[in-house]
Amino acid sequence: MAKKITKREKDYSQWYLDVVKEANLAEHSPVRGCMIIKPNGYALWENMQRQLDDMFKETGHQNAYFPLFIPKSFLSKEAKHVEGFAKECAVITHSRLKATDNGVEVDPDSKLEEELIVRPTSETIIWDTYRNWVQSYRDLPILINQWANVVRWEMRTRLFLRTMEFLWQEGHTAHATKEDAMKETLQMLDVYARFAEEYMAMPVIKGTKTESERFAGAVETYCIEALMQDGKALQAGTSHFLGQNFAKAFDVTFQDSDGVVKSVWATSWGVSTRLIGGLIMTHSDDSGLVIPPKLAANQVVIVPIWRNEEEQSLVLEYCESIQQELKEYNIRFKLDDRDQYKPGWKFAQHEVEGVPVRIAVGPRDVANKKAEVARRDTKEKEFIDRDKLGKHVIDLLDEIQTTLFETARKYRDDNTHYADTYDEFKEIINEKGGFVYAHWDGTAETEAKIKEDTRATIRCIPLDDDTESGKCMVTGEKSPRRVLFAKAY
Repeated sequence: MAKKITKREKDYSQWYLDVVKEANLAEHSPVRGCMIIKPNGYALWENMQRQLDDMFKETGHQNAYFPLFIPKSFLSKEAKHVEGFAKECAVITHSRLKATDNGVEVDPDSKLEEELIVRPTSETIIWDTYRNWVQSYRDLPILINQWANVVRWEMRTRLFLRTMEFLWQEGHTAHATKEDAMKETLQMLDVYARFAEEYMAMPVIKGTKTESERFAGAVETYCIEALMQDGKALQAGTSHFLGQNFAKAFDVTFQDSDGVVKSVWATSWGVSTRLIGGLIMTHSDDSGLVIPPKLAANQVVIVPIWRNEEEQSLVLEYCESIQQELKEYNIRFKLDDRDQYKPGWKFAQHEVEGVPVRIAVGPRDVANKKAEVARRDTKEKEFIDRDKLGKHVIDLLDEIQTTLFETARKYRDDNTHYADTYDEFKEIINEKGGFVYAHWDGTAETEAKIKEDTRATIRCIPLDDDTESGKCMVTGEKSPRRVLFAKAY
């Protein structure tokens, strides 16, 4: 298991793929660029989904579902949107197959009158629908979220981080005023940041994208950016202020309280199974997966150890009492009482799969009224009195969650740099990596030159209050503040 995992310092990309494989998270499918998410991986996504869904509903959103297929003509209605997604679209041209001597082939007589696009995102079909839902200001706001799959025809893929088909949620909201839409956009950015930090234990920086990096069709794109253990950035979530672009393209208007007909203001926002990749690369180590307790399918695994039937009965009875206590503390746990595997093999499996806490119980522990408790993140072990076990485990899970966040934040801070000259910037990016704060003159030309020279991009213009003015490191022109650069996934 762990022996099959490449060391991070040797080959980080292979290490990542090894962790995904050995932790039984996902595997490649027969369809190029797509993945099969295995139960361990899907359990992670379910816990992410469950928590995010609660957070969305706490902010007044409802779930709905829209078709997977979008008429091609819909994508033509918003020019920037179609330009941004045209090269990534999967297109359905025919409706059926026919049998032949060689198997099946596309029936040429089944050509569609209008081709259908497998959704790369749902703005177009949703805004065509909203036209029928909105007549008056009384119909607003519309606060809808959709859990779905999407398809983007990627040429270079990597499990979870970039696949042709992936799972996500996409929020689409409609508002009567620009102010309400902007408030929604920033609120959802804050929801994503809170989820990343409080549940994923992954520190993030909030900011806006540059014009060249904005979502296709957006007026403004806000994002959260995280730093992975190899010094590369990961965009972990986006929230878009769409202005009135889609409302005008699909003629979504309403009569306001003053009797004037106006166009609706819009937002969209989303996160995907890419978050699982971010979790892996933020916390995991050379022994395998490390999962923050708040998102672990099983926060605790109990491993009973015995040599004969008499010991088996004794130990399992002891473990039963532990299970009952963990249930009372609402701790998610698993009893691994498989007798076809030795305890050492079980320990190794649960370590590589990232279970936060392991409780081991043998006959001697029963006699001493104790249990061995091991934490996955630091691999520290200690014997705990049975009457203190439940409280100890609940406190330990909280400690692990906090430790993972603080460790990740320290790594990010230790790998955040400042550059004043272009030579200094290039040296840091090429030799150290990490986040680099530097001045930029605000032009697309300079942004493109930096990307071409270094492969680093502007990850965001941070929303913090650090607005130190200066001069662009490339052109020497005035710059109102430093922006955040990094190489990225």
